[in-house]
Amino acid sequence: MSVVGQEEKGIPKEMRRVRDIMIPVQDYPWVRLKDTLLDAIKVMEASHLQVGRRTSLPRVLLVFDHHDELAGIVRRRDIMRGLEPDFLVKQPLEARVSHFDVGIDPHLTELSGSLSLESVIKGLREHCSRPISDVLKPISTTLKPSDQLMKAVYEMVSLNESLIAVVEEEEVVGVVRSVDLLHELAQFLC
Repeated sequence: MSVVGQEEKGIPKEMRRVRDIMIPVQDYPWVRLKDTLLDAIKVMEASHLQVGRRTSLPRVLLVFDHHDELAGIVRRRDIMRGLEPDFLVKQPLEARVSHFDVGIDPHLTELSGSLSLESVIKGLREHCSRPISDVLKPISTTLKPSDQLMKAVYEMVSLNESLIAVVEEEEVVGVVRSVDLLHELAQFLC
């Protein structure tokens, strides 16, 4: 079968670019470097991203300094790690995990031994005022709006990232998320 015209069925002439799927920075949730973990939690809880006809929750927040420069990102798991009470952090990982074996009590009324739910909540509350800078993840790479999507795929996979900032003329103009990139790839494959 010969190909007639510019495109073979289902295959575009050219791969789309980062600019085609990025979320503009003004539409993406962010916090300041001086904000607290509780501030970040509130922003995440209040944010919903509308991408095309799909709605999703952010897994990552951008973190800007007081000069409006991108200082890094903070992921949900970074926030949770920052909330971990001191009495747990000082224990070996195996001991920390054992406190949360909930097989006996699925309602978490008693976690383990002398560790009560009240003490865990107290520890979480003590840490919610920590600054974002304590758990900030530095930027490992950026993309340009003109980069091909396969470059974004390569960067995400090789650096184990789920979000990459898009920079043009030294200014953050948007972000590319792995969920949107995979959705775009699915358009070619499914």
